[in-house]
Amino acid sequence: MAVVAVSPRSSRPATARAAANGRALASKARRGAQPAARADAEELLGFYRQMLLIRRFEEKTAEMYQRARIGGYCHLNLGEEATCVGLCAGMQPNDYLFTNYREHGYALARGIDPGRVMAELFGREDGVSHGRGGSMHLFDLEKRLMGGYAIVGGQLPLATGAGLAIVRKGQPDVVVCQMGDATTNIGAFHESLNLAALWKLPVVYVVINNGFGMGTSVAAGSAVVALHEKACVYGMPGVEVDGNDVLTVRDATREAVERARSERTPTLMNILSYRLKGHSVVDPDRYRDEKYLHEIRSKDPLAHLADRLKHSGIVDDEVLTQIDDEVEREVQAAVEFADDSPEPNPEKLFEFSYATDVQNQPAELPGEAPWA
Repeated sequence: MAVVAVSPRSSRPATARAAANGRALASKARRGAQPAARADAEELLGFYRQMLLIRRFEEKTAEMYQRARIGGYCHLNLGEEATCVGLCAGMQPNDYLFTNYREHGYALARGIDPGRVMAELFGREDGVSHGRGGSMHLFDLEKRLMGGYAIVGGQLPLATGAGLAIVRKGQPDVVVCQMGDATTNIGAFHESLNLAALWKLPVVYVVINNGFGMGTSVAAGSAVVALHEKACVYGMPGVEVDGNDVLTVRDATREAVERARSERTPTLMNILSYRLKGHSVVDPDRYRDEKYLHEIRSKDPLAHLADRLKHSGIVDDEVLTQIDDEVEREVQAAVEFADDSPEPNPEKLFEFSYATDVQNQPAELPGEAPWA
């Protein structure tokens, strides 16, 4: 099997060594000092297919939303595919993943069937949350995807608590907690990192830094623009990662996860990525100028990986077209699966809401139920 060595495109440090106080220190010789990320041809091609699946799935999701097949809030991972795939590739199957509301790509990268994800977006019974969660609340215990959380930073205390539970049970697992860049400005962020460092919890905090918290730039919202530097306050390693390179994300995640597993040392990762569209599907995205949008489109991680595969002799244009056709059919099958899935039964309204029976449920009231 051919092995492909890939050098990060960015001169910024993809990984860093941590000083005693936790501040991330870049290597003195940045250019050429870092080892090239490596993957065999089959693995690299698999990453490309996963990224393409996320891209086509999210494009179809936007279409279904515009056709009123999907309701509520909806946030897409368009442009962040390398981050989604690389992050999940750096984790072990037994590790837990907590996310914010922009999580479709992470669900797919964790191996959840696209049909079940689309069915959830449609609010159907066969969705990953049985139609109760929708776009922002995907959940699959088997894949250890612990949600989707709509409240900014709502996942951080829960992920930190999961890390504490792992320690108390003596388990070898790790928690990865994904968040947006603006989450680093709220109290739950600082409280969670403080406790994780104080109690030596196996939690990796991952900031997906796409440059904007909704419409506010990182520079306008955070006194510390290099978000990984916030780790030094809590004596934990902080690393900045090129989120457009799937192998760089994989390797940096793997290093942080294994450090958490073996040393019980949490890490703050600042993964620089870009979203190609607005904050949500209804965001007109007027706060980002055309020059900026042109720049980030030129860094499209999917296009760059396709070029990388061709230049390495792994694929040609014909193979890429074949993969695209296969993924298109898979996404269309997901839509058909969602269409065929039944609506949740109103009589089961409280089934996943409470651990115990709920008194005076509508189905128990005398007379005909209002939905009958």
